[in-house]
Amino acid sequence: MNDVAKLLARAEQLIDRLDQLLPGPAPAPDWSAATAFLWRRRNARPGLQPVIRPHGIRLADLCDVDDQKARIEQNTRQFLEGRHANNVLLTGARGTGKSSLVKALLNAYADRGLRLIEVDKEDLMDLPDIVELVAGRPERFILFCDDLSFEEAEPAYKALKSVLDGSVAAVPDNVLIYATSNRRHLMPEYHDENLQARHVDGEVHPGEAVEEKISLSERFGLWISFYPFSQDEYLAIVAHWLEEFGLNREAIGNARQEALQWALLRGSRSGRVAWQFARDHAGRFE
Repeated sequence: MNDVAKLLARAEQLIDRLDQLLPGPAPAPDWSAATAFLWRRRNARPGLQPVIRPHGIRLADLCDVDDQKARIEQNTRQFLEGRHANNVLLTGARGTGKSSLVKALLNAYADRGLRLIEVDKEDLMDLPDIVELVAGRPERFILFCDDLSFEEAEPAYKALKSVLDGSVAAVPDNVLIYATSNRRHLMPEYHDENLQARHVDGEVHPGEAVEEKISLSERFGLWISFYPFSQDEYLAIVAHWLEEFGLNREAIGNARQEALQWALLRGSRSGRVAWQFARDHAGRFE
């Protein structure tokens, strides 16, 4: 019996050690510590990490995207007021303000209970755990997936699809998903897939591969598209940031040609490029 007792004791010790190594349920963070959180893993244990200094961009800083701004603001206000609202997919040209718009919403509406949780694509499998963690909280949570795209057969693809509206369990009404992507359908599309299209009674029906790729983006109730900026729009954004950085009107006008050359070298007239030029230019004349 002595040997059996020793064996059981050793087994219990081994189980205790395994419990310490295996990831358990994520602990609730200090919700009062921040308005934005990152979902991160440390030593295989997932959890919410408070963002002490969130991005300070304001809605007013986002120029020439007024229609996009109005649509997502309206959806977010409905969400905060407890009314029906949609998950949002922001797609289009790079550097046009998709991610910045989501961050600016937090700055505008944090005092009304809005909270932001950023989730990397690699951690989308944890979405059900995050949803369970925030369910029942008085705050309203946007789960933010930035620069989202998938390759074939990625498990995170199905995890996101399930949480959006394909699961038996309903998502609590204090959670929405806002995602940004350069791809409208979130997955690469190939020429061969278009050859699978069928003509039925004069109508074009896409093939199964295309249907599958469309099915994920269609689960987002609101699509907001962003487009490349014209030269005048690019210069207006440059002027806005130079003014924010303290340059006077004359100095801003004198920077016009240099701003165009900067965009030419970068091969883009995006809002990001405008902001980078303004930082460089203002830094040299401070």
